[in-house]
Amino acid sequence: MKKIKLKLNLALSSRPVSLLLVLLIRLIYATMRITVVGREILPGFAARGEGYVGAFWHARILMIPFLYPGNGLHILVSQHRDGDIIANILKQFGFYLVRGSSTRGGHDALREMLKLLRSDQDLGIAADGPRGPAEVLKPGAAQLGRLSGKAVIPISFAASKSIRLRSWDRFMLPLPFSRGVFVVGEPLRSDKGEEVEQFRLRIEHAMRDATSRADTLAAQ
Repeated sequence: MKKIKLKLNLALSSRPVSLLLVLLIRLIYATMRITVVGREILPGFAARGEGYVGAFWHARILMIPFLYPGNGLHILVSQHRDGDIIANILKQFGFYLVRGSSTRGGHDALREMLKLLRSDQDLGIAADGPRGPAEVLKPGAAQLGRLSGKAVIPISFAASKSIRLRSWDRFMLPLPFSRGVFVVGEPLRSDKGEEVEQFRLRIEHAMRDATSRADTLAAQ
């Protein structure tokens, strides 16, 4: 079973397959009816040239590339083999990769992301990855926001019709011609004297609220 999974991962992470997957994702998105709540928030940061941390759940990453209005998003992607699949897809969208996670390469990735933030680059983090638990925020986003002074922006996505995979996060595959809803929450900044855990809980609450709103609006 492990050999089969390895061969499947290698096939899915190859460049030709990545190109086909990106084409499929673009075709699905083109058929969807899209609503964006908080539409003005990300373009406002882009207009000011102000970097930020965009935080979203791993299960809902597939359509996130279509929301980004800037010129150079750096996304944290796991060094695990499973991360190679999403990494190659994101590269086809023109995004930059920072490889690392809470379980492998995390310290180096944190240093690299802090350097990027301090030069006002934009970051994206699947904040419960790479292995969950699902929709439980890892400390990384809070640490980055606290150390850099930059905003953490909660982002979520939902579709009226989707397939949920049997993965740890129940990965969401939106179906063609469904309604898609992005919710961009209010930017959060670490308060003076606020502990990392307190900030983490605030971000997690905001992300769950954004997800609930997205699910509710998509179902209408």
